[in-house]
Amino acid sequence: QVQLVESGGGLVQPGGSLRLSCSASGSTFMISIMGWYRQAPGKQRDFVATISGGSGSTSYGDSVKGRFTISRDNDKNTVYLQMNSLKPEDTSVYYCYGNRFGSVYWGQGTQVTVSS
Repeated sequence: QVQLVESGGGLVQPGGSLRLSCSASGSTFMISIMGWYRQAPGKQRDFVATISGGSGSTSYGDSVKGRFTISRDNDKNTVYLQMNSLKPEDTSVYYCYGNRFGSVYWGQGTQVTVSS
């Protein structure tokens, strides 16, 4: 089993920045892919970013390209999401996920609110 815990969410003004963290514990060996999705009230869960454990290759959703950066510290079993130039439409609950041997694990989510 893998447990994922997100942190770093909060209230920020438009144009501001936040950094989310997601720490994995439990059976963390060979968690290959980690990443983030987000879900706003009444909407489907949308892909934000993903990063592989080996090559560190990354992929981003179209709405966040150029503004968000995903990174990973394999020694700490932690993935980060640096969010810059935040917009009100970025307001969502952000969920971390990890893929280990084909099983996908999710965190409990952290709220990000972008508002003046």
